[in-house]
Amino acid sequence: MPATVIVNARLVNEGQVTEGDLRFEQGRITRIASKITPGAGDNVIEAGGRWLMPGMIDSQVHFREPGLTHKGDIATESAAAVAGGLTSFMDMPNTNPPTLNAQALEAKYASAQGRAWANHGFYMGASNDNLADIQATDPRATPGVKVFMGASTGNMLVDNLDTLDAIFRDTPVPIITHCEDTPMIAANLEKYRAQYGNDIPVEFHPDIRSREACIASTRLALSLANRHNTRLHVLHISTSQELALFKPGPLVDKDGTRKRITAETCVHFLHFDRRDYARLGNLIKCNPAIKDPADRIALIKAVAENVIDVLATDHAPHTLMEKSQDDYTKAPGGLPLVQYALLAALERVHEKKLSVTQIVQKFAHAPAQLFDVKERGFLREGYWADLVLVDEEDLTVNREDVLSKCEWSPFEGTTFHHRVAGTWVNGRMVWNGEQLVGTPKGLRLEFDR
Repeated sequence: MPATVIVNARLVNEGQVTEGDLRFEQGRITRIASKITPGAGDNVIEAGGRWLMPGMIDSQVHFREPGLTHKGDIATESAAAVAGGLTSFMDMPNTNPPTLNAQALEAKYASAQGRAWANHGFYMGASNDNLADIQATDPRATPGVKVFMGASTGNMLVDNLDTLDAIFRDTPVPIITHCEDTPMIAANLEKYRAQYGNDIPVEFHPDIRSREACIASTRLALSLANRHNTRLHVLHISTSQELALFKPGPLVDKDGTRKRITAETCVHFLHFDRRDYARLGNLIKCNPAIKDPADRIALIKAVAENVIDVLATDHAPHTLMEKSQDDYTKAPGGLPLVQYALLAALERVHEKKLSVTQIVQKFAHAPAQLFDVKERGFLREGYWADLVLVDEEDLTVNREDVLSKCEWSPFEGTTFHHRVAGTWVNGRMVWNGEQLVGTPKGLRLEFDR
């Protein structure tokens, strides 16, 4: 392939926005400068002042493969991801069968080869009875071990305290936790079921999957991590009260010291709040639940103040038929988000609540640093050319444009103030602003440990 030079871009990288050009060849960034003179035969792309960013790294997705592929699969959901400027993803282990040993982990990597549009890593899962598999995990094979300290599918709810303690003591990679207290949720559900039967209004979802359940479970996770000096990353923080449990400050200090305990929130917690249940109902039912306007405001502030370290999606597609069930207890939790997640995050920039450099820090730089991703997540010479070009031009979400297999989006009808004008994965254009380009050739992520 000839070299490509993107000229007259606004490069968003490492806390700065600078005007300049970027050249890449053989999948790698070869030069970044204020002015690059293209060589003979180079492919030249005129950015026209648009933002050029490192591709986003989504460290929390559920692409539903294996076993749940009527909802989504690696091919369909990664296609939606690159259309949204997400060039790498890390997929969760609660599939069927779950990813609870090295063999299942390698099988997922094999299934992604030649089918994933984006680069990919897969988490090892934890259960009450796979401690030996966790202890034997190759640190270079996975971004981390996912522990469901709240309700999950199959055998993946870890509710044995001795097992939890051993996992936090012995896991050789970062621990990633879903924190909700299952007994609290069960008690809340029975209270509402006694009043409403199975016809519970979805508006009570944040009261059933309550803030108290989140806080109690997050406190437990932090206590275990502090006891064992574990690298802990707490997913999808949804309440203002949990924020007080985390220390503000940069993910990596100037001396290279990295936070041992980190926090993530998701784009939907910055975009929706309790008032949206009346309009969207089960379409925004997710676990943990979208909560109050005050929580949304506090989470945006926490992103700005470096209390929240990472921004992700928790992309979790279900069919429209599944989400449309009248029985609250049967309608599943989860939203398809990857295609419009970056645009939803950039709405906070449009509102002047966050900066574009903060979005890139939380959605690209920080996941790369936190999970030791090798040579991705930044605009740096020698790094892989995972790039996204963003235009400050309106885009309205229509159902017919959704690439996820579930064919719907909670953002339908929303007009965003940006659009993805181009996405490159390993130096290959895969999205031209209108459609997918080429074939899926995403690579297995390397973890530099």
